[in-house]
Amino acid sequence: MMWYGGWGWGGWFFMTVFMVLFWALVIAAIVALARYFSGAHHGRRSGWSASTGEPAWGSRRAEDLLAERFARGEIEEDEYKRRLALLREHR
Repeated sequence: MMWYGGWGWGGWFFMTVFMVLFWALVIAAIVALARYFSGAHHGRRSGWSASTGEPAWGSRRAEDLLAERFARGEIEEDEYKRRLALLREHR
């Protein structure tokens, strides 16, 4: 009689787990490529402004919020100027 000293049940278990992981990675890669080529990533704001080289979401957003608060009358002009100078100082 012939005996194939294989891995036994543990081998089948690991082969199954690795096969599932392999196909999950293949499917994730296909989805990522489909999203990339469909242009889904083009609509997002980048973290940096192309024209100024400054963060598009950092100090610029803080200045916009400060201007909105001033426009709504939540803060006075001297407070607005003081905070704006402080924001610009710490860029």
